Amino acid sequence: MPAFEYVALDQAGRTKKGVEEGDSSRQVRGRLREQGLMPMSVNQIAERQSTLRMPVMQRRIKPLELALATRQMATLARAGMPIEEVLGTVARQSESQKVRSTLSAVRTRVMEGLPLAHALGEFPSVFPAIYRTTIAAGEQAGRLDVVLERLADNVEAQNAMRQKIMLAMFYPAILTAVAILVTVALLTYVVPEVVQVFAGMNQELPWLTRALIATSDTLRDWGLLMLVALVVGVVVAKQLLKRPGPRRAWDRWLLRLPLIGRLTRGLNTARFARTLNILAGSGVPLLDALNMSASVVSNVPMREAVGDAAKRVREGAGVGHSLERSGYFPPMTLSLIKSGESSGTLDKMLERAAETQERELEARIAIVMGVFEPLLILAMGGVVLIIVLAILLPIFELNTLVN
Repeated sequence: MPAFEYVALDQAGRTKKGVEEGDSSRQVRGRLREQGLMPMSVNQIAERQSTLRMPVMQRRIKPLELALATRQMATLARAGMPIEEVLGTVARQSESQKVRSTLSAVRTRVMEGLPLAHALGEFPSVFPAIYRTTIAAGEQAGRLDVVLERLADNVEAQNAMRQKIMLAMFYPAILTAVAILVTVALLTYVVPEVVQVFAGMNQELPWLTRALIATSDTLRDWGLLMLVALVVGVVVAKQLLKRPGPRRAWDRWLLRLPLIGRLTRGLNTARFARTLNILAGSGVPLLDALNMSASVVSNVPMREAVGDAAKRVREGAGVGHSLERSGYFPPMTLSLIKSGESSGTLDKMLERAAETQERELEARIAIVMGVFEPLLILAMGGVVLIIVLAILLPIFELNTLVN
């Protein structure tokens, strides 16, 4: 039975939105009228329809909402409930309209006879390919509840890592923005007012003062144009990075940087190890798991290294030795993978490798942010000191001449 998303008015004139199942939109409108609602719009839920109606960012479900829905589905599936009842229950309990609409549409397709993975495939913007493939493997192996638990853990871990990185960068970003704004305000408003005192002096100003006045004049005269050029440069750079060649060169350059390179390796390795763990542990063939895990690696050279490793594994080589040839992956992760291959516990070792990389990444980010914050404060103090010295030097020289 299809699911329909409706917008209606109640007797008090308030807007009410929801999802209702029915054979047709006319039947759903009749049910709404029986409930005392005045239907304004009734549309069948489908991925292609939502694609036309909603912007790209609004079509996606937040990672935390997806993790919560997946966890609820795993709990109900473990209790032995049929999958269509699981989907209906989770849809009714969700507070998100997007989750309710999507799961109701998925439930409709499941009740029509489609497997859950195929039903999820009608919403590729919500459920990524790795999510759907893992579900398909769980259905084939009869371990859907276990697979759902693994998926929920994976989504929650990725969301937690993303939040930790954002929180770690939030304060330094605010501090940097404030420092730039204060510096610009000093150069464009404060310095011009102060240097007017030196306009009538019949002597050459110190070089530091002249440099400060030139910087202030340049910023006042060309500041807006410089800002526009900066924005245009950022937009052009983003467009260039969408092309394979420039993006590969940029990612390769990032890997060569002393500190950023290690952070990039750690982040991508953690994503790769956790994704390969969930796929291999769910019964997905190792070659398919490797090829799909490469899609979560954002760095192009590392992603290509995973693809090359999959080709060598197809020829009979081990995963650890194949990844080691690229030189991009940390030795600890490679050692754990090799140990898992030799002992037959690859999925457990991959999980340990992911956890190790995540802990190391968190510690490294904390160290970087802990060093960056005082350095930024010192840099800001240095800028203010230079401005103050540039203003005071002519005054000191004038006092010397008077004496």
